[in-house]
Amino acid sequence: QVQLVESGGGLVQPGGSLRLSCAASGNIFSINDMGWFRQAPGKQRELVARIIGGGSTNYQDSVKGRFTISRDNAENTVYLQMNSLKPEDTAVYYCNAGAVVRGSLRYIEVWGQGTLVTVSS
Repeated sequence: QVQLVESGGGLVQPGGSLRLSCAASGNIFSINDMGWFRQAPGKQRELVARIIGGGSTNYQDSVKGRFTISRDNAENTVYLQMNSLKPEDTAVYYCNAGAVVRGSLRYIEVWGQGTLVTVSS
């Protein structure tokens, strides 16, 4: 019904930058909130940043001032600009969205397949 496709992960040195993208497609009536989560090896998945339709954002404390979430509502795409990356940012990053399906108007939560970010020298 609705799919999320992420891109932009990779290997970066400490202090470097990466930009993640996540595009929603499918039978979409509307996208409400969009966000990024991450899961490091042996740890639980955690919220990194979230943005709602009106543009309000919230961030995990550890990424405030370094990461910026933004969205293009016309393209149903969310971005995560990650600067001053640290080794502890290493994780699989997952895109998440709350979507209303066209036709049924059912609200569903959708996850992307994940993209690996590795911060290492």
